[in-house]
Amino acid sequence: MKRRLAITALAGAILVLGSPFPRARANDDFSAVVRAIEQFYHVKHQNLPLLARAAITTTRTAAKIRGGEAKRIAQAGSARVVFFEDQEFDSRGRIATFKASLENTLRDAWSPLVETLAAKEEEQTYIYVREAGQRFNVLVVTIERHEATVVQVTVAPEVLATLLKDPNEMGRAITSDATINDN
Repeated sequence: MKRRLAITALAGAILVLGSPFPRARANDDFSAVVRAIEQFYHVKHQNLPLLARAAITTTRTAAKIRGGEAKRIAQAGSARVVFFEDQEFDSRGRIATFKASLENTLRDAWSPLVETLAAKEEEQTYIYVREAGQRFNVLVVTIERHEATVVQVTVAPEVLATLLKDPNEMGRAITSDATINDN
């Protein structure tokens, strides 16, 4: 009885005071892209667990100390990652519709940089870029038949220039570096 009363009180407080969890800003394109994927494909994303996020921060710090190639994305200072695993990404021949939805979601704020579509294999990669003060935001969306990843990183102009040397590998490099978990 006390437990039910406590849950009811908590639910009432949330309704009156608002959710204790941070809400996405109206201008949060990262979350809007995640919602667009969820709505189009009828899937649900998985957040990185707290320990994985801590591991990413630790790995980023270790990469800064180690330097070299490992330092490439570690300089970014911010990375947001959402992944979808073990789900069905079947566009039913409507990849162009999803692409239009994604472009509509990102409006004029982002510039498309790389786009690869393989309709038969249900594989898609989109890379967008926008200015963020003296740095750049890079948004990478990769969708395969049974998994997808959305990554947004903030990078210095030099890092972006390095990544642009091989645009076809850029999405993989950003996703890999943002989610790396070496011991």
